[in-house]
Amino acid sequence: MSNRYRDNTSWRARWHDIIFEADTPAGRNFDIVLLVAILGSLAAIMLESVQSISEEYRTTFRYLEWFFTAIFTAEYILRLLVVHRKRHYIFSFYGIIDLLSILPTYLSMIFLGAHYFMAIRSLRLIRVFRVLKMVRFLGEAKVLSSALRASRIKITVFLVAVMCVIFIMGTVMYMVEGKENGFTSIPVSIYWCIVTLTTVGYGDISPQTPLGQVIASIIMILGYGIIAVPTGIVTAEMGKANLTVEALRECSTCGEQGHASNALYCRNCGSKL
Repeated sequence: MSNRYRDNTSWRARWHDIIFEADTPAGRNFDIVLLVAILGSLAAIMLESVQSISEEYRTTFRYLEWFFTAIFTAEYILRLLVVHRKRHYIFSFYGIIDLLSILPTYLSMIFLGAHYFMAIRSLRLIRVFRVLKMVRFLGEAKVLSSALRASRIKITVFLVAVMCVIFIMGTVMYMVEGKENGFTSIPVSIYWCIVTLTTVGYGDISPQTPLGQVIASIIMILGYGIIAVPTGIVTAEMGKANLTVEALRECSTCGEQGHASNALYCRNCGSKL
């Protein structure tokens, strides 16, 4: 094997550890610098949207935009050079986000205002879980995801029932209040019913007749109950998912099962889970 080939391999291996691993000081520093760059980029995007600041520092924001884009472009290319399975990275979640975070700046050269889509860079902050050693929270995310999947049918049925109630009550309010009180059509009445049922209450339309006000009061009270139902469904499913996760958590050293989802050490032998 030639020295040139060995140098090339060691270079790729070294940078692969730095870019894709956070266990080393160099890898941790790389991710921290990257997160700072992402936050700086997002701050620049937000400040640029303020007209008074944008007009005064228009050129500065343009330079910052290209500066951050150059950093992220170099990082994306570097990842492609050192990753072992390039296709796997390109079509992975992080790979797609990394690509989408640099495209808006280049697209802004063709489409006006496309650079505001750079806000998608905020999704890259998900990498903070790896940097701050918060992997154990991914287990909690799985519990929530499992609970939402398990409750999707119940919530769908519930939402269909709510839509039926909204349609019926909106039609009733249209008949009771009429156009003279602002309920000019059934769609407008349904809009009012949604706003009232969700306890938002914009106040742009309100019932004027005594019967309409009674119906509105019933819808408002019903709204509080409707808000509580999906919460209870998801909470119940989360409890089931939590019990499942705890039952399956096993110590790799002694084989003890039934550890809590947030446990760090085995309750039997003390080994790290």
